[in-house]
Amino acid sequence: MSSNKASSLAWLAQGLLPKSMDQSKHEVLAALALGKKSAYSKHYAPELLQPVPRRLNREELGIAEQQPFSGVDVWHAYELSWLNAKGKPMVALARLTVDASSPNIIESKSFKLYLNSLNQTRFESNDAVLAALATDLSKVAGAAFQIELFQPDDLQSLAPSALHSRCIDDLDIELDAYELSPDILHVDASTTSECLHSHILKSNCLITDQPDWATVIIEYSGPKINRESLLRYLISFREHNEFHEQCVERIFCDIQQRCQPHALSVQALYTRRGGLDINPFRSSDTTENAPLRRINRQ
Repeated sequence: MSSNKASSLAWLAQGLLPKSMDQSKHEVLAALALGKKSAYSKHYAPELLQPVPRRLNREELGIAEQQPFSGVDVWHAYELSWLNAKGKPMVALARLTVDASSPNIIESKSFKLYLNSLNQTRFESNDAVLAALATDLSKVAGAAFQIELFQPDDLQSLAPSALHSRCIDDLDIELDAYELSPDILHVDASTTSECLHSHILKSNCLITDQPDWATVIIEYSGPKINRESLLRYLISFREHNEFHEQCVERIFCDIQQRCQPHALSVQALYTRRGGLDINPFRSSDTTENAPLRRINRQ
C-alpha cells in the first residue's frame, strides 16, 4: 500500500479528515477496497474492515457539526458462516445495528470480505461469534454495534411485511431529465400527517457506479408535500452517485429545508448485494425507534 493510501486510511479510522485533504475526497475514497479486485481471506481478518467518515458527506449538506436527525443503520447479513469448536460449519443470518451518530460508516465491500474471513475460523460458541462481530465492527464504526443472530429456519424474525403507507409510484408523470433536483420539491396549501413510500428509488455507488435499488418510506406531519413533486425528486436520484446512508440523509435534509415539516422520518430499504442489505433510518424525533421493516425485494 502506498504511503498516501496508508495515511488516508489512518485518518479514516479516526473518522477525521485533515484540513489539507479537504480537496482530496477522491484520494481518500481511492484508499478503499471498493471497486478493486480483492482476494478472499481464509482466516479471520478484522483488519479488512474499512471506515468511511460520515463527515465526508455531511460537510456538503452543512450538517457536519450538528445533525437535524437521529437514527440508525440496520444491516442484514445473509451469508454468515463459521466453524464450531469441532470444525463443523455453522450458518446464521444476522441483524446488525449502529447509531447514525457514529463517526464512520463501514464500507460494504470490506464488510462482505470481513464476514467471509470467518468462514474457516473456529469459534467456541455463538456468543463468541457475537462478541467478535461486536468488537470488530464497533471499533471501526467508532460506536457500539448491536447484533442479533437468527437461524435459517426462523421464518418469523426476518419475514417480509407489508408497508402500512401510501405508494406514490402510480402517479402518471412525464420526465425527460434524471439529474438530482431538490428544487422540484414543493408543498400544497393544506397540512397533513401521512406516510408515503416509493419503490422507484435508484442511485449509483459512489465509487463503482453500480446501481443501488431501494424502497424509501417517508413519514411526516406539516405542510402537505405535493406527491408528484416528491416522486419526481426521488426519481432524480437515478443518475446520482452516493453511498446508501448519504442518500437517505440527503433526502431528509432536502425535504426538511424545502417543505418545512413539523416532524419527519426517512427510511430506505436497499436490496441486498454481496449477501448484505442496509436500511438507514433518520428521524427528527430523537425518541423514535427505527421500524424493523423488511420487504420481499430484499
